[in-house]
Amino acid sequence: MLSRDAPAKINLALHVTGRRADGYHLIESLVVFTDLGDRISARLAGHDGFSLEGPEAGALSAEDAQGNLVVRAREALREAARLSGRTPAPVAITLAKHLPVASGIGGGSADAAATLKLLCDLWDYRPEPDELARIALKLGADVPMCLFGRPLVARGIGEALEPVDLGFGLDLVIVNPRIGVSTPAVFSALKSRENDPLPALPDLRDRDGFLGWLEATRNDLEPPALGLAPEIGACLAALKSSGARFARMSGSGASCFGVFRDAEAAGEAAQRLRTDRPGWFVAATRTLADG
Repeated sequence: MLSRDAPAKINLALHVTGRRADGYHLIESLVVFTDLGDRISARLAGHDGFSLEGPEAGALSAEDAQGNLVVRAREALREAARLSGRTPAPVAITLAKHLPVASGIGGGSADAAATLKLLCDLWDYRPEPDELARIALKLGADVPMCLFGRPLVARGIGEALEPVDLGFGLDLVIVNPRIGVSTPAVFSALKSRENDPLPALPDLRDRDGFLGWLEATRNDLEPPALGLAPEIGACLAALKSSGARFARMSGSGASCFGVFRDAEAAGEAAQRLRTDRPGWFVAATRTLADG
């Protein structure tokens, strides 16, 4: 049995800078990953299998397995391996779900990316990095960045990735109000699709300077998401009142994150929020330096 972590993806900033003729939006996003995430396990088996476990598995239990990104990733990689002349063995995969579903922190995309990496190991199949990235992009615009798995700036539709050497970790609290937000609906509600790109990155060794820079950036999807799910505003207010230096929605929502002074402050804030908002998903976490 082999296992891989599927870290949560946090869009610290997300600027929508245009729209392609095919309808895909162009973005510039500063992305980090956290030590909070799902976990994928797999073993060789007599036939393919897919099972769910973990505290957030219930949200997926009724889903058609063939539509799950883990299964789609398995089939996409298997097809690529077959085209290269290999015959990949059947595998039994288990997804331990710890992240809320469809919440703007890349759960499904991270699961797909972890599945690709894990099955490359299990099948001893080593496609070229560009080929693996193409497979990832076919599964979703966020999958290539989750495959990259370290601090980065994503451009284009999310496929053009530039590594970023963030010289410090960030202690975060992630909250989700258990409200589903449709990503297509959020993009459809955008008032402007031609916005300024990210400003030039600051000194990435200076935490305070970086947070000042972050305050000057945006998540262009936050205003339309707030219009669709006002509960997002309650999440942001709760994080700020709990002591967050900075709070913002991640991705297309509805998850929000707050940046705290240190791990102790984040842990205390998370505990208070769990008490005050027992129906919310609440977790303290820290960003990862690399994959």
